[in-house]
Amino acid sequence: MSNTKHWDEIYSSKPSDKVGWYTPHLDTPLNWIEGLNLEPDEAIIDVGGGASTLVDDLLAKGHKDITIVDLSRRAIQLTQERLGKISSLVTWLQGDVTRLELPDHYYRLWHDRAVFHFLLEPEIRQRYKDALLEALQMDGFFILGTFAPEAPPRCSGLPVQRYDAQSLARLFGSEFELRLSQYEPHVTPSGIEQAYVYCLFQRTA
Repeated sequence: MSNTKHWDEIYSSKPSDKVGWYTPHLDTPLNWIEGLNLEPDEAIIDVGGGASTLVDDLLAKGHKDITIVDLSRRAIQLTQERLGKISSLVTWLQGDVTRLELPDHYYRLWHDRAVFHFLLEPEIRQRYKDALLEALQMDGFFILGTFAPEAPPRCSGLPVQRYDAQSLARLFGSEFELRLSQYEPHVTPSGIEQAYVYCLFQRTA
């Protein structure tokens, strides 16, 4: 089964507010984004944000240039239905972010909660980093949320790579400065606790 089919089946089999990673608001990334004082027209990309509520909150705060990328067409469809008419204000891209053609050095902020930790092979992680560097502006910001070392080794039936802030800084550190990090427990709708680590990086090279 391809990962695209896997995620489409998950989003077709249960409501988006019942999947394990659901949270009503991504408070830590939202607080960090607010602290960056981005202009309303500065471009933001949310990788894996197909069924996330981050786009709702960004639109409510006046951001006008938002791109959502997700493997799952169904996840995107659910969020478009939730947003209704204002979904037309958002750019929607269905596909693998490591293979999509993104505009060069366009985005001021790249956000990813829970995509990167599914990338198990070093060459795919490198493709992800290459896409990030190609699409992100110099001095732009990168917010990354992954499973922390204490989290389960699998999510939604797939294995994950777990990280702490230091290991993420080593992975991205030659071109990025780690500005903030925070560990955060996430309790799934079924009551399972998953430990996340969030990092805010700024591009330096």
